[in-house]
Amino acid sequence: MNSYVNMGVGALLGTVFVLMSVSIASEGIFHSEAPEKPGFTIVAEEPAGGEAETAGGGEAASEPIAPLLAKADAAAGEAVFKKCASCHTVEKGGPNKVGPNLWGVVNRPVASHEGFSYSAGMQTFSEGGKVVWDFDHLSFFLEAPKKHVPGTAMGFAGLKKADERANLLAWLREQSDNPAPLPAAGAEGGAAQPAAAEGQAAQEGQAPAPAPAN
Repeated sequence: MNSYVNMGVGALLGTVFVLMSVSIASEGIFHSEAPEKPGFTIVAEEPAGGEAETAGGGEAASEPIAPLLAKADAAAGEAVFKKCASCHTVEKGGPNKVGPNLWGVVNRPVASHEGFSYSAGMQTFSEGGKVVWDFDHLSFFLEAPKKHVPGTAMGFAGLKKADERANLLAWLREQSDNPAPLPAAGAEGGAAQPAAAEGQAAQEGQAPAPAPAN
């Protein structure tokens, strides 16, 4: 082995030694131990109410429409329908437009109007005709169409005001050969009052007065 090779090997070994020495020295100078107790912890917050909303859960987020229907203004609902008139007709025998004709829509089976091509989302929601457009379903759908029926082709942003929806539904109810009866104003309050009246009448030996028809 000649002197040039010896010099090259020595230079290489010297360079490696210097680099290792610098690395060891840097570790000793700059190394810091992890703290025994973290300064702060990031905690993910839960949505308000403790539970996230699920698809098709419009019912849980919205209030039933029945109490508002009891005092709804059908004439005002006709004015609200102007927001729908660009996509729907409502007269009997009227044509389908972007959306189906709405004559007799209250309590009509979902996705059942003849001659209209419904979206796959609406057909799925209909459960083969088992689901009907009752007042609650209509209210939830009108409030947020794509939330209540995922996959619907209806591009309407929705009626966020409950009183507007109640007025519209009161008017749509009248657009029928056989208007659907209004639902009870409240499942508890509506049933409790007749029951109390019957109990009082029984104590007095009188026949109970008939409940008012809707």
